[in-house]
Amino acid sequence: MYMKALFMKFLMITAVLWVILSLIYDVSFTDVLITSVLLTAVGYVGDVFILPKIGNVWAAISDFVIAYAVIYFLGSYIYEQPLALGTAAFISALILMVGELLLHRYMHTNIFEPRKSNPNEKVGYYNRTNLQTEFAEEVEIESISKEVKGINSKK
Repeated sequence: MYMKALFMKFLMITAVLWVILSLIYDVSFTDVLITSVLLTAVGYVGDVFILPKIGNVWAAISDFVIAYAVIYFLGSYIYEQPLALGTAAFISALILMVGELLLHRYMHTNIFEPRKSNPNEKVGYYNRTNLQTEFAEEVEIESISKEVKGINSKK
């Protein structure tokens, strides 16, 4: 399931960057692929580890910031032709943020939720909010051992 989400993310990022950067701003497809691979790797790590903790909207906002920064800074080094890099990065990051909202919804329902909804699995995720502390009375080891010895000697 994780590989399917990773592949979907890579395809989405590559398609959006190809349309925005290659077709509109005339960036080479090789540069688009390099940017897509780096952005997919950084964004997917954030999706797997940060998304379950902060929620869909905040994760999408953080994906917008990450996408803008990666496209802007990486583009300033590898894109050869002159272009309005800030505008290209902003438009790309904005469209990617909308796609990320849909991808996060998919990940939440198909990747994260199945681990929570199957309590009969012996190995796997457990819902940490349902843990309780157990309280018991103090046990006197000496009196119990004397009782056990007394029972054993009567036999």
